[in-house]
Amino acid sequence: MASHQPTQPEPEDRWPACDQQPPGTSIRPLRHGDLPALLAHLDHHREHDQDEDLLAAQGGRRSAVGGPVVAVRVRASVGRPGASAHAEYRRRRATDWAAWSRGLPWRVAAALAAGVAAGLLAAQVTPRLDGLLAVAVAAGLGWRLRFRPSPDTLAWRRGTAGERRTARLLAPLERRGWAILHDLAIPDSAANIDHLVIGPGGVLVVDSKQYRGRLQVDRDGMLWHGRHLLVSALRKVLWQADQADEVLGVADIQVAVVVAAHGAAVPWGVRQADGVTIVPARRLPDLLQALPPILGPERVAWLADRARLRFHPAA
Repeated sequence: MASHQPTQPEPEDRWPACDQQPPGTSIRPLRHGDLPALLAHLDHHREHDQDEDLLAAQGGRRSAVGGPVVAVRVRASVGRPGASAHAEYRRRRATDWAAWSRGLPWRVAAALAAGVAAGLLAAQVTPRLDGLLAVAVAAGLGWRLRFRPSPDTLAWRRGTAGERRTARLLAPLERRGWAILHDLAIPDSAANIDHLVIGPGGVLVVDSKQYRGRLQVDRDGMLWHGRHLLVSALRKVLWQADQADEVLGVADIQVAVVVAAHGAAVPWGVRQADGVTIVPARRLPDLLQALPPILGPERVAWLADRARLRFHPAA
Protein backbone atom coordinates (compact mmCIF):
# COMPACT_ATOMS: atom_id res chain seq x y z
CA MET A 1 0.00 0.00 0.00
CA ALA A 2 1.14 3.49 -0.63
CA SER A 3 0.39 5.43 2.56
CA HIS A 4 -0.05 5.31 6.32
CA GLN A 5 -0.74 7.66 9.19
CA PRO A 6 1.40 10.80 9.03
CA THR A 7 4.52 10.66 11.15
CA GLN A 8 6.52 13.46 12.67
CA PRO A 9 9.32 14.64 10.35
CA GLU A 10 12.76 13.59 11.44
CA PRO A 11 15.37 16.25 12.23
CA GLU A 12 17.70 17.26 9.45
CA ASP A 13 20.66 15.59 11.10
CA ARG A 14 18.80 12.30 11.11
CA TRP A 15 19.96 11.72 7.53
CA PRO A 16 23.70 12.46 7.68
CA ALA A 17 25.95 12.50 4.65
CA CYS A 18 28.83 10.07 4.44
CA ASP A 19 31.47 12.75 5.08
CA GLN A 20 29.61 13.89 8.20
CA GLN A 21 29.78 10.58 10.00
CA PRO A 22 32.03 10.36 13.06
CA PRO A 23 34.88 7.84 12.97
CA GLY A 24 33.93 4.27 13.68
CA THR A 25 30.46 4.22 12.12
CA SER A 26 29.56 1.49 9.66
CA ILE A 27 28.75 3.47 6.53
CA ARG A 28 32.30 4.08 5.32
CA PRO A 29 33.66 1.86 2.52
CA LEU A 30 34.72 -1.55 3.78
CA ARG A 31 38.16 -3.08 3.70
CA HIS A 32 38.91 -6.77 4.12
CA GLY A 33 40.06 -6.08 7.64
CA ASP A 34 36.61 -4.71 8.52
CA LEU A 35 34.68 -7.76 7.38
CA PRO A 36 35.01 -9.96 10.51
CA ALA A 37 33.46 -7.28 12.72
CA LEU A 38 30.69 -6.55 10.22
CA LEU A 39 29.80 -10.21 9.83
CA ALA A 40 29.66 -10.68 13.58
CA HIS A 41 27.35 -7.64 13.82
CA LEU A 42 25.03 -8.76 11.04
CA ASP A 43 24.63 -12.40 11.96
CA HIS A 44 26.32 -13.46 15.19
CA HIS A 45 23.94 -16.41 15.59
CA ARG A 46 24.83 -18.06 12.29
CA GLU A 47 26.40 -21.52 12.54
CA HIS A 48 29.56 -22.50 10.69
CA ASP A 49 27.81 -25.03 8.45
CA GLN A 50 25.40 -22.32 7.24
CA ASP A 51 28.40 -20.27 6.17
CA GLU A 52 29.74 -23.18 4.15
CA ASP A 53 26.40 -23.81 2.44
CA LEU A 54 26.07 -20.16 1.47
CA LEU A 55 29.63 -20.04 0.19
CA ALA A 56 29.00 -23.01 -2.07
CA ALA A 57 25.69 -21.59 -3.32
CA GLN A 58 27.11 -18.17 -4.18
CA GLY A 59 30.59 -19.09 -5.26
CA GLY A 60 31.96 -16.95 -2.42
CA ARG A 61 35.55 -16.77 -1.29
CA ARG A 62 37.52 -16.32 1.92
CA SER A 63 39.73 -13.39 2.67
CA ALA A 64 43.44 -13.58 2.07
CA VAL A 65 44.14 -13.88 5.80
CA GLY A 66 41.81 -16.83 6.21
CA GLY A 67 38.99 -14.65 7.59
CA PRO A 68 35.27 -15.26 7.32
CA VAL A 69 33.29 -15.80 4.14
CA VAL A 70 32.89 -12.69 1.98
CA ALA A 71 29.61 -13.91 0.45
CA VAL A 72 27.42 -13.34 3.50
CA ARG A 73 23.82 -13.71 4.41
CA VAL A 74 22.61 -10.17 4.99
CA ARG A 75 19.65 -9.87 7.30
CA ALA A 76 17.37 -6.85 7.48
CA SER A 77 16.16 -5.42 10.76
CA VAL A 78 13.95 -2.46 9.81
CA GLY A 79 10.18 -2.60 9.57
CA ARG A 80 7.55 -5.35 9.51
CA PRO A 81 5.76 -6.23 6.26
CA GLY A 82 2.32 -4.67 6.05
CA ALA A 83 2.57 -2.98 9.46
CA SER A 84 1.42 0.48 8.40
CA ALA A 85 -1.31 -0.91 6.11
CA HIS A 86 -2.61 -3.04 8.98
CA ALA A 87 -2.58 -0.02 11.31
CA GLU A 88 -4.60 1.95 8.75
CA TYR A 89 -7.03 -0.96 8.38
CA ARG A 90 -7.58 -1.10 12.14
CA ARG A 91 -8.10 2.66 12.32
CA ARG A 92 -10.65 2.63 9.51
CA ARG A 93 -12.40 -0.43 10.93
CA ALA A 94 -12.75 1.30 14.30
CA THR A 95 -14.30 4.30 12.53
CA ASP A 96 -16.74 2.03 10.68
CA TRP A 97 -17.64 0.24 13.92
CA ALA A 98 -18.33 3.50 15.73
CA ALA A 99 -20.64 4.65 12.94
CA TRP A 100 -22.42 1.28 12.87
CA SER A 101 -22.82 1.22 16.68
CA ARG A 102 -24.51 4.60 16.72
CA GLY A 103 -27.27 3.23 14.52
CA LEU A 104 -27.57 -0.12 16.31
CA PRO A 105 -30.69 0.68 18.43
CA TRP A 106 -32.85 1.59 15.47
CA ARG A 107 -31.49 -1.37 13.51
CA VAL A 108 -32.60 -3.75 16.28
CA ALA A 109 -35.97 -2.02 16.55
CA ALA A 110 -36.47 -2.28 12.79
CA ALA A 111 -35.63 -5.98 12.80
CA LEU A 112 -38.05 -6.70 15.68
CA ALA A 113 -40.83 -4.66 14.10
CA ALA A 114 -40.43 -6.45 10.80
CA GLY A 115 -40.52 -9.80 12.58
CA VAL A 116 -43.70 -8.91 14.44
CA ALA A 117 -45.36 -7.63 11.26
CA ALA A 118 -44.43 -10.80 9.41
CA GLY A 119 -45.80 -12.90 12.26
CA LEU A 120 -49.13 -11.06 12.25
CA LEU A 121 -49.42 -11.41 8.49
CA ALA A 122 -48.59 -15.11 8.65
CA ALA A 123 -51.16 -15.64 11.41
CA GLN A 124 -53.89 -14.48 9.07
CA VAL A 125 -52.75 -16.72 6.24
CA THR A 126 -51.21 -19.76 7.90
CA PRO A 127 -51.70 -19.74 11.67
CA ARG A 128 -49.38 -22.69 12.35
CA LEU A 129 -46.38 -20.96 10.75
CA ASP A 130 -46.72 -17.49 12.22
CA GLY A 131 -44.04 -17.95 14.93
CA LEU A 132 -41.51 -19.63 12.64
CA LEU A 133 -41.98 -17.02 9.95
CA ALA A 134 -41.53 -14.18 12.40
CA VAL A 135 -38.26 -15.67 13.68
CA ALA A 136 -37.01 -16.28 10.15
CA VAL A 137 -37.77 -12.71 9.05
CA ALA A 138 -36.11 -11.23 12.13
CA ALA A 139 -33.02 -13.43 11.64
CA GLY A 140 -32.78 -12.46 7.97
CA LEU A 141 -33.01 -8.77 8.74
CA GLY A 142 -30.47 -9.14 11.53
CA TRP A 143 -28.04 -10.77 9.11
CA ARG A 144 -28.52 -7.97 6.61
CA LEU A 145 -27.97 -5.39 9.33
CA ARG A 146 -24.79 -7.01 10.73
CA PHE A 147 -21.55 -5.03 10.97
CA ARG A 148 -19.54 -4.99 7.76
CA PRO A 149 -16.44 -2.81 7.20
CA SER A 150 -16.59 -0.52 4.19
CA PRO A 151 -15.02 -1.60 0.88
CA ASP A 152 -12.22 0.94 1.33
CA THR A 153 -11.44 -0.51 4.75
CA LEU A 154 -11.37 -4.05 3.38
CA ALA A 155 -8.99 -2.90 0.64
CA TRP A 156 -6.46 -2.00 3.33
CA ARG A 157 -6.80 -5.49 4.82
CA ARG A 158 -6.18 -7.06 1.41
CA GLY A 159 -3.20 -4.77 0.96
CA THR A 160 -1.78 -5.95 4.29
CA ALA A 161 -2.15 -9.57 3.22
CA GLY A 162 -0.47 -8.83 -0.13
CA GLU A 163 2.56 -7.21 1.53
CA ARG A 164 2.95 -10.15 3.88
CA ARG A 165 2.76 -12.63 1.02
CA THR A 166 5.40 -10.67 -0.87
CA ALA A 167 7.63 -10.72 2.22
CA ARG A 168 7.31 -14.51 2.42
CA LEU A 169 8.26 -14.82 -1.23
CA LEU A 170 11.31 -12.60 -0.74
CA ALA A 171 12.52 -14.22 2.49
CA PRO A 172 14.47 -17.10 0.85
CA LEU A 173 16.62 -14.54 -1.01
CA GLU A 174 18.24 -13.60 2.29
CA ARG A 175 20.11 -16.92 2.11
CA ARG A 176 21.49 -15.87 -1.26
CA GLY A 177 23.09 -12.61 -0.25
CA TRP A 178 20.10 -10.25 -0.48
CA ALA A 179 18.97 -7.81 2.20
CA ILE A 180 15.24 -7.09 2.46
CA LEU A 181 13.69 -4.25 4.47
CA HIS A 182 9.95 -3.74 4.82
CA ASP A 183 7.47 -0.91 5.37
CA LEU A 184 9.90 1.99 5.44
CA ALA A 185 8.88 5.56 6.19
CA ILE A 186 9.73 8.19 3.59
CA PRO A 187 11.06 11.28 5.39
CA ASP A 188 8.76 14.32 5.48
CA SER A 189 5.94 12.33 3.88
CA ALA A 190 2.94 10.21 4.83
CA ALA A 191 3.98 7.65 2.19
CA ASN A 192 5.91 4.45 2.75
CA ILE A 193 7.97 1.95 0.81
CA ASP A 194 6.56 -1.58 0.94
CA HIS A 195 9.87 -3.41 0.38
CA LEU A 196 13.44 -2.25 -0.24
CA VAL A 197 15.55 -5.04 -1.73
CA ILE A 198 19.35 -4.86 -1.93
CA GLY A 199 21.38 -7.63 -3.49
CA PRO A 200 23.70 -8.72 -6.29
CA GLY A 201 21.18 -7.49 -8.88
CA GLY A 202 21.10 -3.95 -7.47
CA VAL A 203 18.76 -1.89 -5.31
CA LEU A 204 15.01 -2.13 -5.97
CA VAL A 205 11.79 -0.77 -4.52
CA VAL A 206 9.16 -3.52 -4.63
CA ASP A 207 5.55 -2.39 -4.29
CA SER A 208 2.86 -4.96 -3.49
CA LYS A 209 -0.45 -4.49 -5.29
CA GLN A 210 -3.64 -6.48 -4.75
CA TYR A 211 -5.85 -6.68 -7.83
CA ARG A 212 -8.77 -8.76 -9.03
CA GLY A 213 -9.29 -9.89 -12.59
CA ARG A 214 -6.68 -9.14 -15.20
CA LEU A 215 -4.25 -6.36 -16.02
CA GLN A 216 -4.08 -5.11 -19.59
CA VAL A 217 -1.47 -3.13 -21.50
CA ASP A 218 -2.83 -1.14 -24.45
CA ARG A 219 -1.02 -0.48 -27.72
CA ASP A 220 0.43 2.73 -26.27
CA GLY A 221 2.05 0.79 -23.42
CA MET A 222 -0.41 2.05 -20.80
CA LEU A 223 -1.40 -0.32 -17.99
CA TRP A 224 -5.08 -0.81 -17.16
CA HIS A 225 -6.94 -2.68 -14.45
CA GLY A 226 -10.41 -3.12 -15.85
CA ARG A 227 -11.52 0.42 -16.73
CA HIS A 228 -8.99 2.06 -14.42
CA LEU A 229 -5.79 3.49 -15.87
CA LEU A 230 -2.89 2.83 -13.49
CA VAL A 231 -0.63 5.69 -14.53
CA SER A 232 -1.08 7.50 -11.22
CA ALA A 233 -0.31 4.38 -9.17
CA LEU A 234 2.85 3.67 -11.17
CA ARG A 235 4.05 7.24 -10.84
CA LYS A 236 3.67 7.02 -7.07
CA VAL A 237 5.93 3.97 -7.02
CA LEU A 238 8.48 5.76 -9.22
CA TRP A 239 8.40 8.65 -6.77
CA GLN A 240 9.04 6.24 -3.90
CA ALA A 241 12.10 4.94 -5.73
CA ASP A 242 13.35 8.50 -6.21
CA GLN A 243 12.95 9.11 -2.48
CA ALA A 244 14.80 5.90 -1.64
CA ASP A 245 17.60 6.99 -3.96
CA GLU A 246 17.78 10.35 -2.20
CA VAL A 247 17.78 8.84 1.30
CA LEU A 248 20.50 6.33 0.43
CA GLY A 249 22.50 9.14 -1.16
CA VAL A 250 24.81 6.96 -3.25
CA ALA A 251 25.53 8.59 -6.61
CA ASP A 252 26.45 5.46 -8.56
CA ILE A 253 23.36 3.47 -7.49
CA GLN A 254 20.06 3.80 -9.35
CA VAL A 255 17.02 2.39 -7.57
CA ALA A 256 14.81 0.29 -9.86
CA VAL A 257 11.06 -0.27 -9.44
CA VAL A 258 9.08 -3.52 -9.48
CA VAL A 259 5.37 -3.98 -8.82
CA ALA A 260 4.46 -7.42 -7.46
CA ALA A 261 0.86 -8.07 -8.52
CA HIS A 262 -1.28 -10.39 -6.40
CA GLY A 263 -4.60 -11.80 -7.52
CA ALA A 264 -4.47 -10.66 -11.16
CA ALA A 265 -3.01 -12.11 -14.33
CA VAL A 266 -0.19 -10.07 -15.87
CA PRO A 267 -0.09 -10.13 -19.71
CA TRP A 268 2.92 -12.08 -20.98
CA GLY A 269 4.08 -12.77 -17.44
CA VAL A 270 6.30 -9.70 -17.03
CA ARG A 271 5.53 -6.25 -18.43
CA GLN A 272 7.16 -2.84 -18.55
CA ALA A 273 4.95 0.24 -18.25
CA ASP A 274 6.04 3.83 -17.59
CA GLY A 275 9.46 2.66 -16.41
CA VAL A 276 8.01 0.15 -13.93
CA THR A 277 8.36 -3.62 -14.18
CA ILE A 278 5.09 -5.42 -13.37
CA VAL A 279 5.42 -9.09 -12.47
CA PRO A 280 3.12 -11.72 -10.94
CA ALA A 281 4.13 -11.88 -7.29
CA ARG A 282 4.98 -15.58 -7.45
CA ARG A 283 7.59 -14.87 -10.14
CA LEU A 284 9.28 -12.07 -8.21
CA PRO A 285 12.09 -14.17 -6.64
CA ASP A 286 13.04 -15.67 -10.01
CA LEU A 287 13.06 -12.22 -11.61
CA LEU A 288 15.41 -10.83 -8.96
CA GLN A 289 17.78 -13.77 -9.11
CA ALA A 290 17.91 -13.52 -12.90
CA LEU A 291 19.17 -9.92 -12.78
CA PRO A 292 22.79 -9.56 -13.92
CA PRO A 293 25.07 -9.13 -10.90
CA ILE A 294 26.25 -5.56 -10.48
CA LEU A 295 27.05 -5.48 -6.74
CA GLY A 296 29.58 -7.56 -4.89
CA PRO A 297 28.93 -9.04 -1.43
CA GLU A 298 30.87 -6.28 0.35
CA ARG A 299 28.91 -3.59 -1.48
CA VAL A 300 25.57 -5.26 -0.66
CA ALA A 301 26.48 -5.46 3.02
CA TRP A 302 27.54 -1.82 3.06
CA LEU A 303 24.37 -0.61 1.36
CA ALA A 304 22.19 -2.73 3.65
CA ASP A 305 23.89 -1.26 6.71
CA ARG A 306 23.43 2.23 5.28
CA ALA A 307 19.73 1.59 4.68
CA ARG A 308 19.28 0.45 8.28
CA LEU A 309 20.84 3.65 9.49
CA ARG A 310 18.88 6.02 7.30
CA PHE A 311 15.41 4.42 7.11
CA HIS A 312 12.91 3.98 9.91
CA PRO A 313 9.78 1.79 10.20
CA ALA A 314 6.63 3.40 8.87
CA ALA A 315 4.55 2.01 11.75
